[in-house]
Amino acid sequence: MLENSLGPFPLFLQQVQSDTAQNYTIYYSIRGPGVDQEPRNLFYVERDTGNLYCTRPVDREQYESFEIIAFATTPDGYTPELPLPLIIKIEDENDNYPIFTEETYTFTIFENCRVGTTVGQVCATDKDEPDTMHTRLKYSIIGQVPPSPTLFSMHPTTGVITTTSSQLDRELIDKYQLKIKVQDMDGQYFGLQTTSTCIINIDDVNDHLPTFTRTSYVTSVEENTVDVEILRVTVEDKDLVNTANWRANYTILKGNENGNFKIVTDAKTNEGVLCVVKPLNYEEKQQMILQIGVVNEAPFSREASPRSAMSTATVTVNVEDQDEGPECNPPIQTVRMKENAEVGTTSNGYKAYDPETRSSSGIRYKKLTDPTGWVTIDENTGSIKVFRSLDREAETIKNGIYNITVLASDQGGRTCTGTLGIILQDVNDNSPFIPKKTVIICKPTMSSAEIVAVDPDEPIHGPPFDFSLESSTSEVQRMWRLKAINDTAARLSYQNDPPFGSYVVPITVRDRLGMSSVTSLDVTLCDCITENDCTHRVDPRIGGGGVQLGKWAILAILLGIALLFCILFTLVCGASGTSKQPKVIPDDLAQQNLIVSNTEAPGDDKVYSANGFTTQTVGASAQGVCGTVGSGIKNGGQETIEMVKGGHQTSESCRGAGHHHTLDSCRGGHTEVDNCRYTYSEWHSFTQPRLGEKVYLCNQDENHKHAQDYVLTYNYEGRGSVAGSVGCCSERQEEDGLEFLDNLEPKFRTLAEACMKR
Repeated sequence: MLENSLGPFPLFLQQVQSDTAQNYTIYYSIRGPGVDQEPRNLFYVERDTGNLYCTRPVDREQYESFEIIAFATTPDGYTPELPLPLIIKIEDENDNYPIFTEETYTFTIFENCRVGTTVGQVCATDKDEPDTMHTRLKYSIIGQVPPSPTLFSMHPTTGVITTTSSQLDRELIDKYQLKIKVQDMDGQYFGLQTTSTCIINIDDVNDHLPTFTRTSYVTSVEENTVDVEILRVTVEDKDLVNTANWRANYTILKGNENGNFKIVTDAKTNEGVLCVVKPLNYEEKQQMILQIGVVNEAPFSREASPRSAMSTATVTVNVEDQDEGPECNPPIQTVRMKENAEVGTTSNGYKAYDPETRSSSGIRYKKLTDPTGWVTIDENTGSIKVFRSLDREAETIKNGIYNITVLASDQGGRTCTGTLGIILQDVNDNSPFIPKKTVIICKPTMSSAEIVAVDPDEPIHGPPFDFSLESSTSEVQRMWRLKAINDTAARLSYQNDPPFGSYVVPITVRDRLGMSSVTSLDVTLCDCITENDCTHRVDPRIGGGGVQLGKWAILAILLGIALLFCILFTLVCGASGTSKQPKVIPDDLAQQNLIVSNTEAPGDDKVYSANGFTTQTVGASAQGVCGTVGSGIKNGGQETIEMVKGGHQTSESCRGAGHHHTLDSCRGGHTEVDNCRYTYSEWHSFTQPRLGEKVYLCNQDENHKHAQDYVLTYNYEGRGSVAGSVGCCSERQEEDGLEFLDNLEPKFRTLAEACMKR
């Protein structure tokens, strides 16, 4: 079906027929999009003929095709044939104009670019059927502003715009406007077309050098002025304003070797500002000629250029004279004087001069600082005079130079300040001496000590030194000997094996000019290993005296004392503990060994026989045999059997003649031997194998399996309580005296319930 058909409507499309119409009366019907689905009632079929009709025009861009289903049925509803799919395709008509994706395209390209440089790409769309002539588009440029020269071209198929010339100059034309067209039907004259606008901006590159507006400048500045602006220079640049291609960088090429000037760029005006950063001196130079240059922040883009890459200009700076007062130059001056010079001795002093006349006349001098007040200064000439004796070895003197500060002033009151260094020439006015007057010699490890002498004078008045013993006493000569080591040191050694102690040894030291002094050394002969050891001794002769204990020694002594106290405390507590008869049952044993056993009913007094050996229950009788292992104990109508595992047995309740004995040889505990010892041994050897066999066989059912209430064996859990067996609770011969059971601690309540009759 043709898109946007003009009719007439209803428009016949096709006839649907069924082969079964020869045998049946067939009714035709259709369903699907365009019939009973959107868009509804677009198609219908005649029931009897099967003719298919369309009721109105169809837009292909809205519905490309319709798939409907045709049915053939008999009047009674029988369907002799399967449903027939019908596809109605809408044939495209060139009814849509191509449309650019943007109303106005904007592109940017650098000036002076090469031919064929891509500017940008335009694009258009067409709603007609793809891959047909209706959607085959062709692009073209139909206009340019300014019209000439023609600088751009457009690819007809892709819409890519490129340059056709390298003469794009932003300084001449910075923007171009193109009128572009797109047409379908491959650009044929009858195709539909649309136009749009394309704006191409030309971006700037640094293709123009900044140039000075003048080639030479003249300015002036007073001498001794600093941080002042003396000149502004301007440049011209055709590149885009306020960009790196336009902003200028100025530099001083020649004439500023001393660093008196600097030139900077004014960010607002792009001017070069020349300033003085170091004072000029009219007396030294009255005129200075500078050569300055300028470039852009961005590098120059043209590699081959007939012009120089930098514009230059000449600046002449005239220095104006200024009445600047006296000049202290050089600021530090020196004179030489001998130390110990007589008071009143004069010498040349500090000299200042007038820079204009190069003369010192009319200048007055004044002393500003004099650390020790050794000299005075003449007000008119600046010469110095000794006021006090000069001492080169004084503490205030450094490197033999004594510094004073001088103020020079002219008649106009202008001043300058300088320093006068008085170099003190050394004289031999100091004798050499030994600064360390205490010497320690450890006899076990040392036989001598080294002594060193010093001389405050300069080396020409100092070493080599001559060391000798003062010969006033023969005892010193007999005990000591001196031997030179080098120019400033000697070795003092003892001889004839003097005893430990302290000695005074006078030693004479002479310098090279014969000036000498006697130093009395305190020499200590000590029984030590190092000198530090001897400093802690009281009597160096015998090596005794007080000894200082270290921190570890003190700590060891304290720990030993604490250990002795612990041993003593343990012995005292052990002795007092053994003297007490009551023994406390540990908490853990009370929790582990006391087990609550529910009793169904009161038991009866019984006698158990084991192969002729009878174990009698303990009632109220005072006499009895030695306590048995596995014996039955009756107390208050209740019956308890105590079993023992393996070879661990406890025999108790042997109370012959009113005594209580305990036998616990298997556990390694203390055993008290009495008259029951042999009775127990005989009983144990007789009953142990028989009782074990009977216990193993007891309480078995027909299948020789232990019953559920069979007595179980328990592992040995450690040593028993020091209080003995609890069996004593049931062997009391009288019923009275049990009131203490009412006040037992909570951990003994279970035991009380087992022992007392409720």
